[in-house]
Amino acid sequence: MRTVVVLFTRDLRIHDQPALHAAAARAEQIVPLFVFDEAIVSTELARPNRMAFLVESLADLDASLRQLGGRLCRRSGDVVRETMRTVHEARAEAIFVTEDVSSYARRRTDRLSTACDDARIELCTFPGTTVVGARELRPSARDHYEVFSSYWKRWRAIPRRTVLLPPRRLTVPATLRTGRSPARHTLVTGPESPSRPPGGETAGRAVMTTWLRELLDVYASDHDAPADDATSRLSPYLHFGCVSPRELEDRATGSPGGDAFVRQLCWRDFYHQLLAARPDTTAVDLRDRNITWSDDERALDAWKRGRTGYPFVDAGMRQLATEGWMHNRLRLVTASFLTRHLNVDWRRGAAHYFDLLVDGDVANNVGNWQWVAGTGVDSRPNRVFNPVRQGQRLDPDGRYVRRYVPELRKITNASVHQPWNLEPGMRRGLGYPARIVSAPRGAPRAPSRQHA
Repeated sequence: MRTVVVLFTRDLRIHDQPALHAAAARAEQIVPLFVFDEAIVSTELARPNRMAFLVESLADLDASLRQLGGRLCRRSGDVVRETMRTVHEARAEAIFVTEDVSSYARRRTDRLSTACDDARIELCTFPGTTVVGARELRPSARDHYEVFSSYWKRWRAIPRRTVLLPPRRLTVPATLRTGRSPARHTLVTGPESPSRPPGGETAGRAVMTTWLRELLDVYASDHDAPADDATSRLSPYLHFGCVSPRELEDRATGSPGGDAFVRQLCWRDFYHQLLAARPDTTAVDLRDRNITWSDDERALDAWKRGRTGYPFVDAGMRQLATEGWMHNRLRLVTASFLTRHLNVDWRRGAAHYFDLLVDGDVANNVGNWQWVAGTGVDSRPNRVFNPVRQGQRLDPDGRYVRRYVPELRKITNASVHQPWNLEPGMRRGLGYPARIVSAPRGAPRAPSRQHA
């Protein structure tokens, strides 16, 4: 082939980028393209933290491509219209794009396929969003897995594709009109989280390298202790494809602590294959539990603002607001508190997470919220995370709580997770709210509950 358009989507990297690698091997010229799709920019899918991270990631991708002799072509508008317009400008013979599983991504691929058929050019799709393709593993009697243990067993055994190096050199058409990324404030309004992570492959690879070298070996023992900050913090870079999940798995496998971390990458793949088969689960319960949800707006607002009176919950929600990221254990605890103790619909919690998370991934966000709410794949649908016991067990000295709830920084370790036990005068002097509910309660499900 003479010229290929490589359409970047959630694969904003040059390392282990199968679509880019194949184009460099098969074509004389490459047009690296990203389209600010109006279908995303103009809807609730666009949020300040993710848009800012995206703009930074694209600037970093452009810099990396320029080091190889290329440059990133940026367009705004309808993704298919702008891609085909670029195809005609460059006289390209094919479009290479990475597969994805959301309803939006699948519609995009279907529309591109129709447009390519009409233009009599080739559309080639490649892996790269997950370790194992979302449609590669299927049980004998169904088109997807709903039990993680069965999926994990198959996932570990399937052969892997080779991790790819960046192309050595790229050639782009000399007349290529590059374009610019819009400023973040023109894409979406609203403030960013003040301590959100920086975007881009360069930042992501630095985080990955440091974490693999310094913290992977303690991941299995320390990843549930939020004050230790022993998780990878790579989820934003995985979501935008700044880091390859396949390369990350390859580098972690066989190292001390690696098996426990690789299992988490498998969970990510598991939810992607579930969404690919059941796209309706973004709004519909995977398993209908016939729950009547509460419409308590006061409770929902207190939860969002980290003002529930439960320190472990409030610390998690304030971390989310501050960083656009939350420790995984706190995601479970805060989601359980909203759905089980406040009896608020998981969809409302998932929407708030999606508003703020830099790693706001549809498959993972929805899959985990349904798991916690008991409407998803959890084999124990009545599981409840007790916010006090979780705090006492995982943050025994209160370091995590004190980090994000400054009102409680002067409280002794024994009381930081139960400030309501303090003397009334001391309690009033804290400026910390009373408990929004005085005892754990949940939605009207089965009478017996399993408390974690």
